[in-house]
This record gives sequence, C-alpha cells and structure tokens, in this order.
Amino acid sequence: MIHTKKFSALLCVILCVLCVSLPWKSSAASKPNIIFMMLDDAGVGDLGCYGSTHIRTPNIDRIAEEGMRFTNAYSGSAVCAPTRCVLMTGLHSGHCRRRDNTAKAHLDDFPDRPLVFLEPEDLTVASFLKSQGYVCGGYGKWGLGNPGSTGVPENHGFDDFYGYYDQVHAHTYYPEYLVRNSEEIPLPGNREGKEEQYTHDILFEAALEFVKENRENPFFLYLPFTIPHAKYQIPDLGDYADKDWTEQGKVHAAMMTRLDADVGRLMALLQESGIDEETVVFFTSDNGVNRGKFAERFDSAMGLRGFKRDLYEGGIRAPMIVRWPGAVEAGAVSDFAWCHRDFFRTAAQIAGAEAPAHLDGISVLPTLRGEAQDSRAHLYWEIHSPFQQAVRMGKWKGIRFGTEAKLELYDLDGDEGEKMDVAAAHPEIVSKIEKIMAVERTENKYFPEVKLPAPKRGKKKK
Repeated sequence: MIHTKKFSALLCVILCVLCVSLPWKSSAASKPNIIFMMLDDAGVGDLGCYGSTHIRTPNIDRIAEEGMRFTNAYSGSAVCAPTRCVLMTGLHSGHCRRRDNTAKAHLDDFPDRPLVFLEPEDLTVASFLKSQGYVCGGYGKWGLGNPGSTGVPENHGFDDFYGYYDQVHAHTYYPEYLVRNSEEIPLPGNREGKEEQYTHDILFEAALEFVKENRENPFFLYLPFTIPHAKYQIPDLGDYADKDWTEQGKVHAAMMTRLDADVGRLMALLQESGIDEETVVFFTSDNGVNRGKFAERFDSAMGLRGFKRDLYEGGIRAPMIVRWPGAVEAGAVSDFAWCHRDFFRTAAQIAGAEAPAHLDGISVLPTLRGEAQDSRAHLYWEIHSPFQQAVRMGKWKGIRFGTEAKLELYDLDGDEGEKMDVAAAHPEIVSKIEKIMAVERTENKYFPEVKLPAPKRGKKKK
C-alpha cells in the first residue's frame, strides 16, 4: 500500500509536471473562442430553421439544431452602420455615437460625406476581448471608420481586419480593391469592368485562414458579411436559375445558399481543428430585409410589419442562433427578448471577465446555459431616416415618428404584425413608454431630436 502522505505528494508532483508540459491552449480552455456571424439585410424568414420554404440553408439550420434558436431577438438598429455601432460598443442607439448611416445635422463639419466614425474613447468588444488575451480578426463590412479616420478597426481592437471600411464601397461585390488594416489591396480581376474576383469568396477564405493560424489561441472572429445586401451580384445562380422569380430574387436566394455552404466549411474546420467544443458561435442579421418584390414572395419578414429602415418588427426582429457544444442545449428554442447591444456583456462573461459598467446591455449567458433569467424592463431604439423611436416593454411595443408625435401602441402577444394600434385603450402604458423614450436618448449634435415628422408633400397641380 502507498502511504497516504507519500501518495498525495506524488500526485502533486505529477500534476505539476502535467501543468508545465501541457500546451498553452489547454490553459486557455477557460476562454472559449467566440465567432459572431452577421448577415446584411436578411430577414428572419430567409432561413430554413425559421420557416423558409424558398431558400435552402441546411448548414445554418444545422447550427440551430445543435444550438439555441431565439424567436424574440433584435438587431441593434434598422440599418447597417448604427447596428454595427451598437454591436461593437454595447450601447443602444439612443446612446451610441452613430445612430444612422449618415449625420442629419451640422453637415458643415463634414467636407465630403456626412459620416460619423468611432472616436478613440469608444470602447469596442474587440478592444475589450483583446485586453483579455484574445486575438481579434474581422472579415467583411466595417462601416464605423474609413481609412485615415479615428474609427478604423485596427484602432479598435482588431489585429486583422480585411474587407470594406466604407459602407458605400460595399455596395459592389466586384470592386477594384479591398482594404486590409487601412491598406488598399488591389483586385486586378475586377479592373476595367471585369468581374472575376467575388469579394465574399476572398474574405471568407481569409476568415478560414485566421482560424487555422489561431487555433492554439483564444480568438474572436467577427464576420459581418455583405451578403445578401444589394448590389445583387453573384457568379452563379445555382439551383435558382430556372425559378419563376425576379432576377433580384434569384440572386438573393443564391447569395444565401452560397453563404450557407461557406458556413458549413467553417463549422467543419472547427471540428477538424479540434476546437469545436471550445467555440461559441453566434449567427444573426444586421436588420430586416430590404424592400422589394422578392421579400414578399419569400415572406422574408414572416408576416411582420415593415422592412429595413423601419422600427416596426419587420425592420429590427432578427434571426439569432447560438451554438456551444456542452454548454447550450441542442435544439433549444427560446423566446427571451434580447438585442445586439447585449453581445458585448455576454462575450465578456463567456471570456470570464467583468464587463465595463457603462454598457447598456445585459449578459444572456444564463439563458444560453438553460438557466432562469429575468426578462429585462424594456428595449429601446431610435433611427433618423426618418426619425423614429421604439420601445419594447414586455408584450407592449410603442413607436413614434417624433418626440412630440402621437405614440402608436401594439400588443405583440396578440398582434405580432402590428396591425392594430391600441394606444387609445391603454393610456397608462403609453405614458410609461413615452417616459422611457424621453430618458433613453441623449443629445447628439449629428443626430438631433425631431419633435414632429415633416408633413407629407402632396402632388403638384398641373
């Protein structure tokens, strides 16, 4: 028999040797990798796992089967730039720096285009995760700072960012160059009108390389795809070529299926690299689907009112899927209401760190783990093209188009499509929501308060 004290001493020695000899990756197991994938202008109904019968997305559907699918998740805003600002800073659109794609006042401050970029004092989730030992890479559309500005991604936590810094530059999939860490990378195959280098393919390959190079480190991979945003361009329509749809509809569907195949490649790489169980995957969209006849044919908004640029549900209700083997129950469906602003605090908790106190969001990690979590008091949005404010408070949804405009009120439990305004029957709820709207927005010289909507112009008499 081995003496108890001698056995304990021997065990300690063995453990110490193991701790010294194990690679650093094992010590990083407490810091899971985090991947955040975000579509551009995709509706909830564009994914099979949310009910699409027109567009094939088997790999994304598999993520939902192996993770948790949310039915009450929201984007940060109803258009791309403010959503990205909300996501990166953890501040909602009444507090964050960029509240619309372009500024709506003080245009003399901008010699070219009225763009508002992140400033040095704006803390991003990438900067925070980098301080916690993460390697941070981003591939896709940034939209929060052009080269030469204070808002470039390499100034805000990204070790490598490759793609489109300017959102208008991202309107073509065949540009003559992309930008990597503020350096223009020429694409000779797209010069002189040629369309030989499809940027989605280029950027996704770079993302796969990032995973391969950092499989031994905790990493944050941000994938703000340009798909399926217009301009509607794709090398091959695939199985949709013979569909009796508009050309834009065919391209929209083909874009989604092409991206879905790449998502399958990424998930396979995680398994091949042995890091599948150490990686949390988020999948969402930046706002509702763009207006267009194909959106109606595909029921992209799933019967919800509104589209991109609207704070009605169709403009901000987002697909949200989270997969984390061993931590998130496979096949789970949750109606917990949360928003992109909550990602920052959630990522911090996943990383085992205490998030900064100033954030507007909450951590939804308890919900991801299947634990009980109190619903939040309310969610707030604002946007400025045209000016709108919206609040979700439990089952109630309020929206108005000026700080002194009449509030519309909807009961989402019985009227998810926001068809019946019940404000007159519930003045106490209207009052509560109006008070929330007054408190939640801070003044911003580029995005000023609009008290009443501009009157609609009638047709000119001949």
